[in-house]
Amino acid sequence: MKILLIGAAVLAVILLGPFLIPVPDLKGTVDPSLLAEEDSLFVRLENVNVHYKVSGEGFPPVVLLHGFGASTFSWREVFSPLADRFTVMAFDRPGFGLTSRPLGEEIKGFNPYTQENQVELTVKLMDHLGFEKAVLIGNSAGGLTALEIAIAHPERVIGLVMVDAAVYTNDGDNLFFKLLTSTPQGRHLGPLVSRLFLNDARSLLDLAWHDPSKITPEILEGYEKPLKANDWDRALWELTLARRKFDVSKLGNIDIPTLVLSGDDDRIVPVEDSVRLAREIPNAVLHIFPDTGHVPQEENPQEFLEVVLPFIESLSLIERSEDRNPD
Repeated sequence: MKILLIGAAVLAVILLGPFLIPVPDLKGTVDPSLLAEEDSLFVRLENVNVHYKVSGEGFPPVVLLHGFGASTFSWREVFSPLADRFTVMAFDRPGFGLTSRPLGEEIKGFNPYTQENQVELTVKLMDHLGFEKAVLIGNSAGGLTALEIAIAHPERVIGLVMVDAAVYTNDGDNLFFKLLTSTPQGRHLGPLVSRLFLNDARSLLDLAWHDPSKITPEILEGYEKPLKANDWDRALWELTLARRKFDVSKLGNIDIPTLVLSGDDDRIVPVEDSVRLAREIPNAVLHIFPDTGHVPQEENPQEFLEVVLPFIESLSLIERSEDRNPD
């Protein structure tokens, strides 16, 4: 009987203990639109107030898709040089930056955190801006979104630039991740996990850069700014719950010019993953940046532009040629 009582007590602690841990709302956060910058723009798409920036008048249009924990800020070094030649748009994907974060009943009709709906929101934003087609440049998890757009809407994509794209990583295979996302106890604690993960932005940046000494106080401030937005922790958890494993068998069906980029010291998405990606996408071209980590557009912007600009220019020539000779 004593053993049974002890076992029941342990089970009760395991089952009920997590619910006794409070998950209070964050203090001092504001509506993300109040954090807007001079060149910030917003548009309401479905149930989301999307934050974006656009510049330039050249062809073709270029859409920039940032990675996990990032925002339009991660394109700051290359945005203007790209806009000198092309029409460039960067936006904060749902769950990040200054884009609004619907929750609860708001996302029952349209959940912006699913991969499918992130694809649809991107296409709707292209429609809003009059981009019939665009070159998609995606970094890390943004690369996966770009791939999904190319698969679901190939007619809207002129070319792909995969920057240290997180295609093969899948936290869903991790037992701890499964427990967190599949049990009521784990779901209750989820926002606390989000806070633990992103509150230490400096450690994450150190991991992302080959040379962390290049990370200035201004860069750290730029990454921490979205943590002042209402419900960033709960939205990040909704994004985590919505993650699904990518079907890599679809890669062989991509018939779009693709440039695959990787830093040679990427400690988040191993360079081997980018090599594999370039092999599995038909006719993809691979370039590896020396002495560079997970965000070459930030850490090595000059070489990034030296590789990316000619690639986009070549796509522009091909696209214009096809427009002149549709048959």
